[in-house]
Amino acid sequence: MSETRINVETFKQNLQPNFKQGGGMGELGSCAESEPYALQVIDDSMEPEFAKGCIIIIDPTGIVRDGAYVFAVDNKDEYIFRQLRIVDGKHILVALNASYPPLEISGMDRIEGVITQRAGRRRSYHKWYDK
Repeated sequence: MSETRINVETFKQNLQPNFKQGGGMGELGSCAESEPYALQVIDDSMEPEFAKGCIIIIDPTGIVRDGAYVFAVDNKDEYIFRQLRIVDGKHILVALNASYPPLEISGMDRIEGVITQRAGRRRSYHKWYDK
C-alpha cells in the first residue's frame, strides 16, 4: 500500500503543452483555470467511497466546507485528494482509508478544488457530491 502524491510544479509542467493554445492551469488569469477537470484516483487512500481507478471531477470554483472532498496542496507542495475536516479552526485532510494518517494544512488557500462527481465503469457507481 503506497500513497500517491503529485508534485505541483511537475503536474503544471505536464499540463502546459495541452493548454498553450487556450490558457489553462499553467497560465494565470485565463478562463480555463475555473473550468472543472477530471482526474483518475490512483491509490486506495479514499476507499471505499472512491475506488482506485475511478474518475473524479474537480471544480476549482466549488464551495469548500467541512466534510467536502477536496483536491489540495499539502505541506510538501504536492497535490493530494482527501476529505477536509475543520476542527477548532484547524484544516485537516483526512483519508477515508484508516491506513493513511491525517494531515494538517495551513488553511483554505491550499485547496485547489472540490470534488463534485465520481464515475466508474458501471453507471451505478456514478455519484454527485455537493448538489
